[in-house]
Order: sequence, then structure tokens, then C-alpha cells
Amino acid sequence: MESWELIIIGAGAGGLAAGIYGARSGLKTLIIDEKMAGGTTADAPVVENYPGFPQIGGGELAERMTLHCKKAGVTIHEIEPVTGLDLAGERKIVKTSRAAYEATALIIATGSHYREIGVKGEKEFRGRGVSYCGVCDGPLFKGKRVLVIGGGNSAATTTLYLSGLAAEVVVTHRRGAFRAEDALVKDIASKENVQVFWNTEVREIKGDKLVTKVVLYDNKAEATKEIAVDAVFVQIGEAPNSQIAREAGLDVNEHGYIKTDVFQRTSVAGVYAAGDVTSHPVKQVGTAVGQGITAALEAYSYIRRPYYRG
Repeated sequence: MESWELIIIGAGAGGLAAGIYGARSGLKTLIIDEKMAGGTTADAPVVENYPGFPQIGGGELAERMTLHCKKAGVTIHEIEPVTGLDLAGERKIVKTSRAAYEATALIIATGSHYREIGVKGEKEFRGRGVSYCGVCDGPLFKGKRVLVIGGGNSAATTTLYLSGLAAEVVVTHRRGAFRAEDALVKDIASKENVQVFWNTEVREIKGDKLVTKVVLYDNKAEATKEIAVDAVFVQIGEAPNSQIAREAGLDVNEHGYIKTDVFQRTSVAGVYAAGDVTSHPVKQVGTAVGQGITAALEAYSYIRRPYYRG
């Protein structure tokens, strides 16, 4: 069994920031991720107002963070799903699809996954016109008519990105106004190829081999209609990837987010959490980075017991 001082599960913004500060503190640090490094940051068409970058592509920012982390001396294992945790002993055991590892301290930064709308046709057409990532799949629908579902920042940024590719972008939001930042809302209003259906929900996604249309329900007029679209981009938020943490006995809130204190400590000594998997109310790249840094420095204190911590 490989032995490390600090293991971080998740290579998104929070995990990579934790890795940088763990390695900078002199800890032998390993990051494990079931996917490629970068997390959901890499999926974002544009990240706005990350300090120092008024606007930067999510993929570019994720790549810079990953390179910085590797240069700091962190070992990153990609495409290696974690299958279980044993947190009962002083040494924390991490089991993956490839091996088992032990560490003195553990940081869980597993992030979140895209929420589904749960309508007929969504699962059947996933990857065949139903997508949860505009930057990943948007180029496949250049010159087409696409639909974006949602009213928050993720829906707004995806809409703006797709408006530069698609012939027409239709947006459905179940409320009468966006919840996104004002700057994004103004940008959407300036796009001639964007049409918004307020107080509207998607009730069904239809097609043959690929998506061809959707059934919409106007919850104010109580009317149903079908419109033709070539793709559906679901952007209604995310849910925490906390199943492994819950199974290992960590405390979570009623929504499944890991409970942490201001030092990112969880209910188990020596185990910390950072980023979108935590109960912190603000889900932004900047807050994930801050939590990752805090978790790493607290892990250092737990492992090395420096003079200022007794």
C-alpha cells in the first residue's frame, strides 16, 4: 500500500489549490480523480471575474491550475475512481479501481455533478442531443437551433457561448426572471438570435435517433406546445458528489453536502473537505480555491504539528 502524508480526492479548482499549498508546505501529496484534472471548471465556456482574469476560458484556467499543481510537486492520478474510504483508524485508507493508499490526512474535493430535469426522453437522448456541457458539445450544433434550460449563471454563460455558434438559441426558465448576474442578463438581451420563454418548463424530449423537438408547458397560461430543436442543454445547477463521504461516515446536511467548519474540518479528525461538495453557500471557482488552501494548511498543521499549534 502506497503511503502519503496528504491525499486529495478530486482535481477540480478546490483540489488543485489544496495540492499546491500542500506541496508548498512540504507534504508528500497525491491527488486522485475519476476523470481528467480540471473538474467542472474545465467545462465552463467562460469564467468571469476570477481575480486577475476579467474573463478566461474555463478550459484554459483549469489547464493553468493543473500545470501549476504539477510544478509544485504534486502527483496526480487521473481516470482512477475512488471506490471506498476507511476513516476509522489514525491512517486514512483510500481504495480506488487500481490500488489502495494510506495517508495521515485527507481532503475531499469531489465537487458536484449536473442535475437532471427528470423528464421523458432525457436519459434516452443523453449524448444524442441532450447535453450538460455547452463548451463540450456546443460545436456539434453550429448553425442549428438549440435549447437551454435554466435561469442561473451556468444557463446564462452557456446561452451566451452557444449564441456564437448556433443559428438560434431558445431558453426556457420556469420563473419570470433570470437569477443570473445582471451583466450576463444584459448580454443575453443584446443577442438577436436568443429567444426566452418565461414561466416555461420542458415536459418531454422527443426524437428518433437524435433529438428533434421538445414539449413545453407554459405554467402561467397552462398551455402545452411542441417546438423543433436540434439539441437540449440542461443547465439547472449541480448536486454534490458526496456518496463515498457519506458511506464513510462523514456528516452531511439535508441536501447531501459535507458539513465543514471555518477551517474546512469535517466530522472526522484529519479529514477535510473543500469546494462544491461542501455546504458552503457560494459555489464559485474563487471560493473553492480559498477552501482548498484553507484545508491544505489545516492538514499541514494536523500532520506536522508546527510550534504555533502546540
